[in-house]
Amino acid sequence: MISYDEFRNVDIRVAKIIAVDEFPEATKPAFKLTLDFGAELGMKKSSAQLTNHYNRDELLGKLVLAVVNLPARQIGPFVSEVLTLGVPDENGECILVVPDKFAAEIGGRLY
Repeated sequence: MISYDEFRNVDIRVAKIIAVDEFPEATKPAFKLTLDFGAELGMKKSSAQLTNHYNRDELLGKLVLAVVNLPARQIGPFVSEVLTLGVPDENGECILVVPDKFAAEIGGRLY
């Protein structure tokens, strides 16, 4: 079990997806996302295996949650700077974790 202080060390923020690009070089089907975290953190890139539940058009403009204080991760030719959060469906495919109101503040920290 972790303490509350240890949990608070995980920096999870709200971002708006502002670009969605195909990622044909990925081992598993994925998109390359450009996420806007607002003035404090700016733009970040993320690779996300979302192709089974989402298309590019429905992702564009969507608010998501992402961990912003993990080390960047090289995924093929792409560097993923943040971890976009999701949960598995019954087949293990990713469903995004999202704020339930569009009024969530871009860059706002989960508490």
